Amino acid sequence: MNKFGRITALASLVILSACGNRGSLEPPKGQSLPPAAYGEAERPASEELMTPSTQAQPERSDELLRRSEKRQDDKFDLPPPG
Repeated sequence: MNKFGRITALASLVILSACGNRGSLEPPKGQSLPPAAYGEAERPASEELMTPSTQAQPERSDELLRRSEKRQDDKFDLPPPG
Protein backbone atom coordinates (compact mmCIF):
# COMPACT_ATOMS: atom_id res chain seq x y z
CA MET A 1 0.00 0.00 0.00
CA ASN A 2 1.46 3.35 -0.97
CA LYS A 3 1.58 6.50 1.17
CA PHE A 4 -1.56 8.00 -0.43
CA GLY A 5 -3.54 4.81 0.27
CA ARG A 6 -2.49 4.81 3.92
CA ILE A 7 -3.47 8.44 4.35
CA THR A 8 -6.83 7.79 2.67
CA ALA A 9 -7.49 4.75 4.87
CA LEU A 10 -6.54 6.65 8.02
CA ALA A 11 -8.70 9.62 7.06
CA SER A 12 -11.71 7.42 6.36
CA LEU A 13 -11.29 5.67 9.74
CA VAL A 14 -11.15 9.03 11.52
CA ILE A 15 -14.27 10.23 9.71
CA LEU A 16 -16.17 7.02 10.48
CA SER A 17 -15.17 7.10 14.14
CA ALA A 18 -16.64 10.60 14.48
CA CYS A 19 -20.15 9.53 13.39
CA GLY A 20 -21.45 8.45 16.82
CA ASN A 21 -24.95 7.47 17.82
CA ARG A 22 -27.75 9.74 16.70
CA GLY A 23 -30.55 7.95 18.53
CA SER A 24 -32.50 9.17 21.53
CA LEU A 25 -30.54 9.84 24.70
CA GLU A 26 -30.68 7.23 27.43
CA PRO A 27 -29.19 7.36 30.93
CA PRO A 28 -26.17 5.08 31.50
CA LYS A 29 -26.88 1.55 32.70
CA GLY A 30 -27.56 1.49 36.41
CA GLN A 31 -28.41 5.22 36.42
CA SER A 32 -31.75 7.00 36.13
CA LEU A 33 -32.92 10.42 35.02
CA PRO A 34 -32.92 13.18 37.65
CA PRO A 35 -35.88 13.13 40.04
CA ALA A 36 -38.91 15.25 39.38
CA ALA A 37 -38.67 18.84 40.58
CA TYR A 38 -40.46 19.70 43.80
CA GLY A 39 -44.16 20.07 43.03
CA GLU A 40 -43.99 18.28 39.66
CA ALA A 41 -45.85 15.02 39.17
CA GLU A 42 -43.53 13.50 36.55
CA ARG A 43 -39.82 13.45 35.78
CA PRO A 44 -38.81 15.36 32.66
CA ALA A 45 -37.92 13.31 29.58
CA SER A 46 -34.42 13.47 28.11
CA GLU A 47 -35.61 15.67 25.22
CA GLU A 48 -37.12 18.17 27.68
CA LEU A 49 -33.84 18.30 29.60
CA MET A 50 -31.87 19.00 26.40
CA THR A 51 -34.15 21.83 25.20
CA PRO A 52 -32.86 25.19 26.49
CA SER A 53 -35.34 27.38 28.31
CA THR A 54 -36.37 30.80 27.04
CA GLN A 55 -34.23 32.36 29.76
CA ALA A 56 -31.16 30.41 28.59
CA GLN A 57 -31.82 31.26 24.93
CA PRO A 58 -33.84 34.50 24.75
CA GLU A 59 -35.60 35.59 21.61
CA ARG A 60 -34.00 38.28 19.52
CA SER A 61 -35.65 41.65 19.33
CA ASP A 62 -35.27 43.23 15.89
CA GLU A 63 -37.33 46.27 16.71
CA LEU A 64 -35.60 49.32 15.33
CA LEU A 65 -35.41 52.56 17.24
CA ARG A 66 -37.61 54.84 15.15
CA ARG A 67 -37.15 58.08 17.05
CA SER A 68 -34.86 59.40 19.70
CA GLU A 69 -36.32 59.34 23.19
CA LYS A 70 -34.98 61.02 26.29
CA ARG A 71 -33.93 58.56 28.96
CA GLN A 72 -35.88 58.74 32.19
CA ASP A 73 -33.96 59.56 35.35
CA ASP A 74 -32.89 56.45 37.25
CA LYS A 75 -33.04 57.06 41.00
CA PHE A 76 -30.91 53.95 41.63
CA ASP A 77 -28.03 55.06 39.38
CA LEU A 78 -25.89 56.47 42.19
CA PRO A 79 -22.19 57.25 42.21
CA PRO A 80 -19.95 54.90 44.21
CA PRO A 81 -19.56 55.79 47.90
CA GLY A 82 -16.45 57.66 49.01
